[in-house]
Amino acid sequence: MSERPIKASKISDIIAERLESMILEGSLAPGQKMPPERDLALQFEVSRPSLREALHKLEAKGLVTRKQGGGTFVSADIGLSFVDPLMQLFQTHSEFNYDLLEFRHALEEVAAHYAALRATAADHEIIERRFQEWLQCHEARKGYREEAEMDWRFHLAIAEASHNAVLLHSMRALFSLFKQTIASNLEHLYSKDERREEIQHQHRAIKDAVIAGDAKAAQQAINDHLAFVEETLQQSARVASHSQRSLRRIGLMR
Repeated sequence: MSERPIKASKISDIIAERLESMILEGSLAPGQKMPPERDLALQFEVSRPSLREALHKLEAKGLVTRKQGGGTFVSADIGLSFVDPLMQLFQTHSEFNYDLLEFRHALEEVAAHYAALRATAADHEIIERRFQEWLQCHEARKGYREEAEMDWRFHLAIAEASHNAVLLHSMRALFSLFKQTIASNLEHLYSKDERREEIQHQHRAIKDAVIAGDAKAAQQAINDHLAFVEETLQQSARVASHSQRSLRRIGLMR
């Protein structure tokens, strides 16, 4: 019985598979502009026609988009995501803020655990850089939205360092939703100055534990941080509820 001959893979198929792996691992992020064709061809040591054919294959799969004269971009729509109507519901119903925090809590504990175990020297450098960017914004008090952006980039750097593609893309998919809740949360958290110092201390503890490779301490640091946020927000909500109740009573007495 004769065996079927093994077909050699086309160069373009190999390039396409490598680019797909880079998208999955997070090296190429949704919406990111890819390097020029000539640079990619040099990087992969292939001809430009082979590279171009590989990009056409990714475009057919909806993984990249090509703009005439503007380059090639990783599709902004890839990854796990909420459908738009559900996204809007979460954004407009603040009572689900705690559900989001709980879900984020679970994801980030796992991310910190694996980041501590798997992060490379390059990951450590990125995490340190993202922490310093957040710290500069935090100390300058540039505003809740900008700090929320820097805060999320720091936490996302830890997810990237976990080297778990599903975990990373799950967190990226929730980016816009979490970013809005972070900005809203900061407004309540920073109503007292001492909380700013506490948040700074918590972020530093997370960063130091991950870089030290201490998985247990990293997980505990994330737990301490998000538990503090949850407890503080719940206290703020209770105070707001009590104030509204008092105002209603005053209204009834008139």
